[in-house]
Amino acid sequence: MKPSKGGLLQEEYFWRDHYEWLAGRGYLLRSRYKPDWIPSWKDSSAPYWRCDDGHGAMVPHLLDATRIADGSMVVLKKILKSEHPYEIDINEFFSTEPLKSDPRNHCIPIYEAIDVPEQDDAVLLVMPLLRRFDSPPFETVGEAVEFFSQVFEGLQFMHDHHVAHRDCMSLNIMMDPGPLFPEMFHPRLIDWSRNLKRPAKHYARTERPVKYFFIDFGLSRKYKADALLPREPPIHGGDKSVPEFHGSNEPCDPFRTDIYYIGNMIREGFLQKLRGVEFIQPLIDDMVQDEPAKRPTIHEVVTRFEEMRASLSRWRLRSWLAYRDENASQRFIKAVGHFVHMIGYVVASHPAIPAP
Repeated sequence: MKPSKGGLLQEEYFWRDHYEWLAGRGYLLRSRYKPDWIPSWKDSSAPYWRCDDGHGAMVPHLLDATRIADGSMVVLKKILKSEHPYEIDINEFFSTEPLKSDPRNHCIPIYEAIDVPEQDDAVLLVMPLLRRFDSPPFETVGEAVEFFSQVFEGLQFMHDHHVAHRDCMSLNIMMDPGPLFPEMFHPRLIDWSRNLKRPAKHYARTERPVKYFFIDFGLSRKYKADALLPREPPIHGGDKSVPEFHGSNEPCDPFRTDIYYIGNMIREGFLQKLRGVEFIQPLIDDMVQDEPAKRPTIHEVVTRFEEMRASLSRWRLRSWLAYRDENASQRFIKAVGHFVHMIGYVVASHPAIPAP
C-alpha cells in the first residue's frame, strides 16, 4: 500500500519500532515516529510539508533526535558492522582522550555507540547535528582561508595518526552550526526555524567563527605506525573522478588519494565557482595531478598554504567572494552591500580570518 503524502515510509519503520527504546536511552525522536502517531496536519489547514512531523529521515540510516538530558539536537546513524567493520573503531579512536581534546582534531565527535537490541550486527552512533560546510555561502576571502586552514589541519591530524579517510569529498565535510544558528534550524528544512514558522536566522562566519568537521568514516582505514607504504585497491566514494581509480585495479596509496579528494573539493567548490581565491590555484593544481606520486603530502600542503596565507593582506582577506556566473550589475550591488558589512566588521574588531 502506497503511503499518503507525508506518511511514514517503509524504511522509517525501524525508527518507529525503536521510539520507546531510544527514549529510554535518552534520545527523543520527532512525533512522527511515535507508535501511535496521528499526523498533525489531519486536523489543521496546514499542508503536511509545513508541519514538523511531515518530514521523514534524512536518509534511511540517519535520523535527527533530541538529547533529553540537555535538549541538544543530535544525529543517530545506524551502522551494520558487517558492512563497515572499521567505522566504529576509527570514530571512537578520535573521540577518546587525549585525541578528543586536540584542537587539530576535526573528526566528528561520537557521543556514544549503542548496540541495537535483537540486532547483533547493528549499532547506532550518536553524533552532534552538523550542517553543510558551505551553507550559508562564504562571504569573504578570509572566511574561505579559515576553511582551507581547518580542512588541511584536520587531514594532517588524521594522517599523523595513520588514518586515511578515503572519501573526504564535499559531502563529508561539515560544520558546527551552533555559532551561526544560535536558535538552530529544522533538521530537514534547514533554511527554516525549528518550528517551521519563519526562515532560520543566522550570523556571518566573520561575526561568529565556526569549526569544520570530517564525517563518515565508513571507507576509512587505520594503519600500523610502521606501515610506511600502505596500499589499497580502488574503492569509489562520493567523488568518482579519482584518476588512479580509472582503467586500473592496482592498489593505490590511500593518503595520496585523500590529497586528491581535498584538492578537487576546493577546485570544484571554490576555484570553479568563486572569484577571489585564485591565490590557491598553484597548490590545488599540484594536489589533483593524475600521478599520485607527484602530489604533495599533507605536510607539504600545510607548509605551502601557510606561506600563501601569510602573503595575503588584510584588505585582500576582507574582500568579498563573487560568484563567477554573476553579471556586472549583480556584482556591483553585492559589492556595495559587502563594503557596508566590512566596515561594520572592522569597527567591531572582528578578525579578517575568523578562527574559532
